[in-house]
Amino acid sequence: MSNHDVEVLAIGAGPANLALAVALEELAPANLADRTLLLEQGDRVAWQRGMLLPWSQSQVSFLKDLVTLRNPRSKFSFVNYLHETGRLEDFINLGTFTPYRSEISDYQRWVAESLDRVKVRYDSRVTSLRPRRDAGGAVDGWVARMADGTTVTGRQLVVGAGRDANIPAVFQGLGADRIIHSTEYMDRIVERPRTAGQRVVVIGGAQSAAEMFHSVQQDLPGCEPTLVMRSIGFNHYETSKFTNELFYSGFVDEFFHAEPEARARILQEMHRTNYAGLTPPMLEQLYRQVYLDRMRGRDRQSIRTMTQVTAARDTGDELVLTLVNQLTGAEEEISCDVVLLGTGFRSAQPAVIQGLADALGIKDVEVGRDYRLDIGAQSTATVHLQGVNEATHGIADSLLSILAQRSEEIARSLIRHAAPAAELIESVPAGRDREPVVAGSH
Repeated sequence: MSNHDVEVLAIGAGPANLALAVALEELAPANLADRTLLLEQGDRVAWQRGMLLPWSQSQVSFLKDLVTLRNPRSKFSFVNYLHETGRLEDFINLGTFTPYRSEISDYQRWVAESLDRVKVRYDSRVTSLRPRRDAGGAVDGWVARMADGTTVTGRQLVVGAGRDANIPAVFQGLGADRIIHSTEYMDRIVERPRTAGQRVVVIGGAQSAAEMFHSVQQDLPGCEPTLVMRSIGFNHYETSKFTNELFYSGFVDEFFHAEPEARARILQEMHRTNYAGLTPPMLEQLYRQVYLDRMRGRDRQSIRTMTQVTAARDTGDELVLTLVNQLTGAEEEISCDVVLLGTGFRSAQPAVIQGLADALGIKDVEVGRDYRLDIGAQSTATVHLQGVNEATHGIADSLLSILAQRSEEIARSLIRHAAPAAELIESVPAGRDREPVVAGSH
């Protein structure tokens, strides 16, 4: 069982920690960047891995990349990525602010490969995080245990692994081969047989559910898709240039210092700007798809609105779902071969963070303005949380919009708390620190 020690240990190589890695390379002393390690559970960097549909576009401007809003001159910008990969003119000619989702994923992978000092270690799924204590009982570091039994320790910890997938209780415990969450869609749908007539039920009324409902009809030709949602129908995101200003990094200060009641009201009013909605192009595409199906008299697609799934059972040959119409109260059962869950993510803290809090004896996980968890004045270690602070830092916390500026705030906090290099046991961990990047490989 190997044990490596670094100064900054970051869990996850998604956009949050990649932006931080860039900030450390550009702002921190070289010896601190050299002592920073990102642990990534996948074999490569991939943004929204399960929903890298070939036609799907980002909902955010390319200028809200990992660095531009902090440092427009950075070599890690999306524009420089296009230049380095020979595609800048093509993108300009496309005439859009919103790149394809796979394009952003490739950009982030390119950034990971372009890092000069910060290391990324792949195939490193963290199963537990625990505090390390000195002889006096104060926390002086963190121990990350991987699925393969190896450990990595660090004095400053940054958790940016994202939220846990939301699997509604009614579907828990069913055969995993018949339940596919959107985070696994691309990897799992290819495992399904391509026989016509497969009965597919999609659960959810937001973007991921709509995208799977649309995509599965190409991925499983001749399937019979049914979409079930609790709301009255699909709606587009409620956005305007005025509400979009609430996604500015400067609004984080206002939100953080607001009264709790005001925060709750803001989050409630902004819910449809980020959740329970569709992009206008997706909404239009979906309606035309349904319209053409009806016009041709196929009635192959079905959308059940105001409907709740109250029970599900696996007979071995199929899944049987109990549906309740919320308008009439009528109950019926439908059978299907596979369920696609567009049910988003759990609002609770991810299990890995909750496990860390339990080990620290912290009841409520909350961070300060600099995203740092208060673990006591005697501790020489630090822990910062990324992407899970919506309640205190606003609705943009889990989005790309504030990554560049937030990474600077956290980087400067890490710099302030950094230990001298001589205190470390080993600065560069063994393992797969670098992976070759092939642009456009998916």
